[in-house]
Amino acid sequence: MSLPASDPGATFPSNRERRPYISTVDFCGAAPCRACNGYLGLWVQIVHCPGGIAAAAEPRYLRPPVMPEPSMPEIVTAAMLVIGDEILSGRTKDKNIGHLADIMTAIGIDLKEVRIVPDEEDEIIAAVNAVRARYTYVFTTGGIGPTHDDITADSVSKAFGVPCEYDAKAYALLAASYAARGIEYTEARKRMARMPRGADLIDNPVSVAPGFRIGNVHVMAGVPSIFQAMLDNVVPTLKAGTKMLSATVPCPFGEGLIGGPLGDIQKAHPDTIIGSYPKYGDGKFWTELVVRARSQSALDAARADVEAMVTGFSNSG
Repeated sequence: MSLPASDPGATFPSNRERRPYISTVDFCGAAPCRACNGYLGLWVQIVHCPGGIAAAAEPRYLRPPVMPEPSMPEIVTAAMLVIGDEILSGRTKDKNIGHLADIMTAIGIDLKEVRIVPDEEDEIIAAVNAVRARYTYVFTTGGIGPTHDDITADSVSKAFGVPCEYDAKAYALLAASYAARGIEYTEARKRMARMPRGADLIDNPVSVAPGFRIGNVHVMAGVPSIFQAMLDNVVPTLKAGTKMLSATVPCPFGEGLIGGPLGDIQKAHPDTIIGSYPKYGDGKFWTELVVRARSQSALDAARADVEAMVTGFSNSG
């Protein structure tokens, strides 16, 4: 295993030595699969649940308390491209953004950007190239079906400068699936076996037709149930980051009153993110203040200042 450039003298435990750090949980009785998240030695265990992630009674992405040093948080970022005219026209309501955001947050990856892109080759190419250069991971949904306007595979191929061609494994999987059901394997259906040369398949346990990964770009279906199933197979391959911690401070005052002092607190705590969310209930306005940080000490310090601000306004009123 190659060492990170920032720590040339580091040593790493073998897989056998890491094994005691595995956390276990089971929702369906199926044998879990394990994936080692790179040189940090963090294990993520995925427990399969027939109903998908959303059906699990508790979080399914667990990691042991072996984290980077607080002063050196591991920040992993992601972007999402939702591809399809049907989303932009309002004909189809997207259900994938929120699901991806939930899963990324659960495993410590910051979803930094979401773009909705039309079924236009130049737009898809430009968007793919823009976000893959900026973020650790890119996830796309939509445009890998059998029809003429499913152009995601062609567009991603051009973004990477490689041919779009039939993948032998994908072609065989689809051929066998249609043969088993007595359905003709038409030219249109064969289109779903096309992908950039050199891409790796993303398994599709729902309808067989695979997604694919090339570089840091993961291309998946737009149908929510299929996207979720594909994402289940992608998550074990991702490097997890340091999970963002959060604390909520209720505030009975409106943003117009607290905006200035809250801004000063944010400046005093640059290692945190402080959000202000206006609410309305029982005939009056109030504000929910949320403090986020990657270290408990930073979170506690900022939260204490926010709580002191709220208390100060309460006492002065």
